[in-house]
Amino acid sequence: MSRNITGSPTRRATTQWAAVATAAVVSLGLVASDGTAAAAPRAGTGPVVTRAALDPALVAGRGADVGFLEQEAENAATNGTVIGPDRTAYTLPAEASGRTAVRLAPAQYVEFTLPKAANAITVRYSIPDAPTGGGITAPLDVTVNGKNRRTMTLTSQYAWLYNQYPFTNDPNADLLHADWWITECACVPAQTTPPPVIQKPFRPSHFYDEQRLLLGKTYRAGDKVRLTVPGASRAEWTVVDLLDSELVGQPHVNTRALDVRLFGADPTGRRDSAPAFEHAIALARYLNRTVYVPPGTFQVNRHLIVDDVTIEGAGNWHTIIKGHEVALDPPAPDGSVHTGVGFYGKDAADGGSSGVHLSGFTIEGDVRERIDTDQVNGIGGAMSDSTITGLYIHHTKVGLWFDGPMTNIRVTDNIVADQVADALNFHIGVTDSVVGNNFIRNTGDDGLAMWAEKTQNANNTFDHNTVQTPVLANGIALYGGTDNTVSNNLVADPIREGSGIQLGSRFGAQPFTGHVWVTGNTTVRAGTFELNWKIGLGAIWIYALERNIDADLQVVGNHFLDNTYNAIMLISDFPVKDLYSITNAHFKDIRVDGTGTSVVSGRVSGASTFENVDARNVGAVGVNNCGSFNFPPTGSEFALTDLGGNDGGWLAPWMLPNTITCDDRPPVVPPPAPSGW
Repeated sequence: MSRNITGSPTRRATTQWAAVATAAVVSLGLVASDGTAAAAPRAGTGPVVTRAALDPALVAGRGADVGFLEQEAENAATNGTVIGPDRTAYTLPAEASGRTAVRLAPAQYVEFTLPKAANAITVRYSIPDAPTGGGITAPLDVTVNGKNRRTMTLTSQYAWLYNQYPFTNDPNADLLHADWWITECACVPAQTTPPPVIQKPFRPSHFYDEQRLLLGKTYRAGDKVRLTVPGASRAEWTVVDLLDSELVGQPHVNTRALDVRLFGADPTGRRDSAPAFEHAIALARYLNRTVYVPPGTFQVNRHLIVDDVTIEGAGNWHTIIKGHEVALDPPAPDGSVHTGVGFYGKDAADGGSSGVHLSGFTIEGDVRERIDTDQVNGIGGAMSDSTITGLYIHHTKVGLWFDGPMTNIRVTDNIVADQVADALNFHIGVTDSVVGNNFIRNTGDDGLAMWAEKTQNANNTFDHNTVQTPVLANGIALYGGTDNTVSNNLVADPIREGSGIQLGSRFGAQPFTGHVWVTGNTTVRAGTFELNWKIGLGAIWIYALERNIDADLQVVGNHFLDNTYNAIMLISDFPVKDLYSITNAHFKDIRVDGTGTSVVSGRVSGASTFENVDARNVGAVGVNNCGSFNFPPTGSEFALTDLGGNDGGWLAPWMLPNTITCDDRPPVVPPPAPSGW
């Protein structure tokens, strides 16, 4: 879905964005974030294990329980340069986990100490694009205790997007939409004389990728994994963000299932195995048997239609189903101009699929650009009474995009990384479904979304998921729906035009009805700078753009940590500010540790209650109450009710119920790092 947001007539130029070009030069790896040369080599202090670049104790019980341990490069031993922290969009540090990473020149290294036994690693990295786009490849040597060198071939072919939505791979492209207002010139370029000079590349983003490597043997806790850029590398710089280490088990074997090799599937990946998979699936349905995909890499370059079938791999480190993106001429009836590897249920219009069970394999796509009409997703279609578990989905457009109506799907224990758009979207009439214990990193749009376009989504739950570094939009977003729940998730480091959690009446969604439960979640370093409005967003933001939001909104037990701007925002767009309101929103048992500005930003008419909302390290007035910007003598159009227990002095009696405290763009005071409560 399009992410262009209509701007407000209250726009004003700010010095923050006047410095974007300078910040980009600094943060794209040319110099350190303070403009200095590289620091002297830093010795490690032993393994520092984090979750979302935080002490794991701060997020205990929140997010996905995963099989790997995260270590940030900035905490490791290196003779490279630490870049960041920096939250400025279109910069390398901003898209890094924790907003900090390590830049290596050729012959430099970063070295991690294994915290537990491991035989596999995942490296999150960035290397430069080619001068005309399309990416490059470059080596990265991996040694353990100085021995057993292996070389990873890094690529930027799936990274580096530019320009305005829906983006381009061409760094030298002119504006895709010269008729759109842009903040860089505070103008509509096509309507401006003389035309503004637009710096190229314009708005570079999506810098990072990740790569997995089996080490060939099991190493012990305390062993040293060193990543070294060879001296002859063609990459001017290599940025390492983090390393995940893991002890991968033996391949799963199912001797009673139908092995795809019996039907001609090629585990070397040299030949197209799609026909063999289709024959295996058809016979398995007829015999009521399971399809087994053994260890290997299998080439599949089109959708596999699945219905009433179980497909098992040997584990997502062992079984890889990989495809090329294939151009379609003429386009498909649905408008797709490409196809590629993906497991698809039947269209809902044709009755959809049911009884689909997929587990234990990788889907490795070949998507390098965003074309919204393309069905090049890892999982797609409609699947009722189905399960998706234990997959690793990489380099597709959307990891899992479900077009309902459909009901009762369980999506659990998956990893979705490096997507051009969303990780998962429940679109049109998805009901009674659960998305739980999934790990998501580096999406090009919402990490997890429920989009009730045309038909309500109802009774769905997003629970115990981790969403990190969505480059665009939100970690978790609900667009309309009835009786849906977002619980016990961990969301970190959204980059731009979105935030940690959003509830929005937008994109033609059905209204919110019944209740919405947002309970027990943690966001960290959330709240982005909204380019069109030129304001900072809240870690959670509730947005009334196309209709009132008057469902029972219960925001309970959440922790909002190290908020770039405010923790809680309730907002409408300026052109509809007198049309729509947000009422019946309730905030309870919340901890706010650090805000760049306020705890609550009210930029809409309506009302909310607050109970046991504790805040500390607040950078501005506790409540920034602008209401609908009409500023009547009776006070703001947005009212707050204090139900007691709101500690930290942020909600003073003089603010109640609706004192105008409006500062349209308050100065930002970076908060200290969060700590134990």
